[in-house]
Amino acid sequence: MLSADFSILNVALPEVGQGVGLHLTALPWIASAYALPAAGFTLLFGRLADLYGRRRLFLAGMILLAVSSLVGGFATTPEVLLAARALQGLSTAMSIPASLSLLTITFEEGPARDRVLGLNGALLSGGFTIGALVGGTLVSLLSWRSAFFINVPVAVVILALTPFLITESKVPDRVKLDTPGAITVTGGLLAVVYAIIERNIPAAVIGVVLLTAFWLIELRAPAPLAPLRILKRPTVKWGNYAGLVVFSMETAMIFMMTLYLQNVLAFDPLVTGLVFGGPGLAAVLAGPMAGRLIGRYGYRRVLPTALAVQGLATVPLIFVDSERVGLAILIPALLVSFFGHVTSIVAYTVTGTSGLPNEEQGLATGLTTMTQNVAITIGIPILSAIAATQTAELTGIHLALTVNVIVTFVSVAVIFVGLRPRTELSTDPSTVPVANKI
Repeated sequence: MLSADFSILNVALPEVGQGVGLHLTALPWIASAYALPAAGFTLLFGRLADLYGRRRLFLAGMILLAVSSLVGGFATTPEVLLAARALQGLSTAMSIPASLSLLTITFEEGPARDRVLGLNGALLSGGFTIGALVGGTLVSLLSWRSAFFINVPVAVVILALTPFLITESKVPDRVKLDTPGAITVTGGLLAVVYAIIERNIPAAVIGVVLLTAFWLIELRAPAPLAPLRILKRPTVKWGNYAGLVVFSMETAMIFMMTLYLQNVLAFDPLVTGLVFGGPGLAAVLAGPMAGRLIGRYGYRRVLPTALAVQGLATVPLIFVDSERVGLAILIPALLVSFFGHVTSIVAYTVTGTSGLPNEEQGLATGLTTMTQNVAITIGIPILSAIAATQTAELTGIHLALTVNVIVTFVSVAVIFVGLRPRTELSTDPSTVPVANKI
């Protein structure tokens, strides 16, 4: 649902801005107001899910999503709209880690969990695709407000069914929240993401200082928010690095191709949605296939291979020109790219949550979700800045995509080496990731 909402609202951005009187130059803040809390609070809420109940936090996130969507749908001023978007981002930070950790604790590590996470990847891709396909039509036939209101009945259904379908996770006894760690990591992430969005050096400095303080606090905290032994695990470290590359490069590519379709080829938003939606429907099949591939070959092989496929599919896009025949290159490339992307999502999620006990799955899924949200936030501004160095828009798009491909291929090599088999520090066989036993 959240991925569908993301793609629907992307199609509706110009209409949303006009509806509340938001200036064209401020339109990116419709996305940024959502991205800041979604990225900044995810790690905190992932840990809160471990400590105080995953179902409880998931339901709270759904309630907040319904309320914030109503507020956004009725908004008449930029301030109210942006506040609603910020609350939607906060609801995402609450619900996604909780829902993912409910999946990972329900299914033991191995083929069953791989298949379930593969299905989750298919649903994620399907949501994005449905949003892209129906977004333009929905906004054209009704109003941009429908992009907000559509969340409300879905959230209500989820709230009604969840208590009957999902039991509450076991809550540990006498574990306190690491408040200093929570404050510094949340503040640091907010500052760093804001610095990237606004290209603000003072905010970047503040963010680095706060994240450094967080690291020092975690070294000494009796019950750390994010134990450093977890952050140092190769699966957690390289899995989340892979997620950063997977999402930042793909979202930036989609943004560049949106500019190409609308500004270079002069297609309208409805056609743009159809161009992305067709390959997206086919890519839904990648989720279940990814689970089976990981079960057979292990995440160490599947993750870099899938990321390499994503990068290879971007290469032809560097050569598209201003003629509409470029669609003959774009659509097949998107099909292959989306397939590699969805497979990479499943593989990095499996990697980042492998080898950890149930009581730390909220933290692990919080980390993977935080990585996703940060990546989505930073990819577009960074590659847009690279594209802006060129006077011709198409030349700028080509340059940004070239950088995209280079970053992706270098990362494939780094991740492959980083995930090479090694003896785990723990002597407990149960803590060794399944795929490392293959």
